[in-house]
Amino acid sequence: MKVRYAHSNIIAQDWRKLADFYTSVFNCQFVPPERNQSGDWLEKATGVSGAALQGVHLRLPGHGDTGPTLEIFSYKNSLDKPEPAPNRRGIGHLAFEVEDVDACLKAVIAQGGWSLGQVVTRVIEGAGTIRFLYAADPEGNILELQHWS
Repeated sequence: MKVRYAHSNIIAQDWRKLADFYTSVFNCQFVPPERNQSGDWLEKATGVSGAALQGVHLRLPGHGDTGPTLEIFSYKNSLDKPEPAPNRRGIGHLAFEVEDVDACLKAVIAQGGWSLGQVVTRVIEGAGTIRFLYAADPEGNILELQHWS
């Protein structure tokens, strides 16, 4: 069986604002078309009664024109989520390898995100030295900003 990773999805309160954050801070690129989907087929596929969503796919940086995307959608009726916590079960974070962790953190904060921890430098035996921290996007989705040397 052939398998290829396609995308990760974030359900946003305001998909346009969150998409702007990821294009501004991480240089993600819009992949047309914008999505505006609803109907019986979407209800059947998602198991969500009355499912209706809008959003966009953003090409993640560093993987070329056919690389994976970050899908950012807003449902017409969405559920609230708990406060972000790095140790909450489920998908924990999105990691971005960046040139300068401190500069990227400043950009995250300038665009409405925040820091969850402090920048740490650590030698990982057999892998190298990592400088990283956890932060959050404007809607509280956890990000790891990392630089390996």
